[in-house]
Amino acid sequence: MRTIIAPVSSVAPIPPRRRRGPYTANPLQQCQWLKFSVMHDARGNLSVIESCKHIDFEIKRIYYLYDIPAMAVRAVHAHRNLVQVFISMSGSFDLHLDDGVAKRTVYLSRANRGYLVQPSIWRTLDNFSGRPVCLVLASLAYDECDYIRDLGEFQRLAAQRTHLYL
Repeated sequence: MRTIIAPVSSVAPIPPRRRRGPYTANPLQQCQWLKFSVMHDARGNLSVIESCKHIDFEIKRIYYLYDIPAMAVRAVHAHRNLVQVFISMSGSFDLHLDDGVAKRTVYLSRANRGYLVQPSIWRTLDNFSGRPVCLVLASLAYDECDYIRDLGEFQRLAAQRTHLYL
C-alpha cells in the first residue's frame, strides 16, 4: 500500500474576523414575506392568521389605515422593540425599509401575504392606490417611548449598532 503525502502549504489559514460583540444579522435581513393560507369558496376567499402559529409573536395590537389619499406618506418612523406584520387588505402600497445599513422596498397588494418588519427599521408607506386598506399586526401595545420619530436619532442609533455586523 502506498501512502500519498500532500504538500504542506507555507501560508497559514486566515483566522476569522473577530466581532466586537455577539453576531446579529442586520435587522433588514430578518424581515421577510409571510404567506397565509387561502380557503377558496364560491362566496369568497378566507385567510386565517393566528398568534404564535402563523406569525412568530403574540398579537397585542391590530390597527388599520384606510381612506388614504393617493399622495399620502404614512409611518415615517422606526420602533425600538415592536415587531409588525403589514398586510394590504385592499388596494396596494409600497413599504420602504431602512436599517441604516441597507434599504429595501416591498410592494404589498395581496390580502393573503404579509411582510414581517423587525425592530430598528425605519419604515415609510407611500404609493397608495385602489382604495387601499393597510392592516398591521403588532407584537406590543401602543407605547410612545418605543417610537423613533427623528431620522437623525435613528441614523445615530443605527451607526452605533452597525459595529456588531463588522
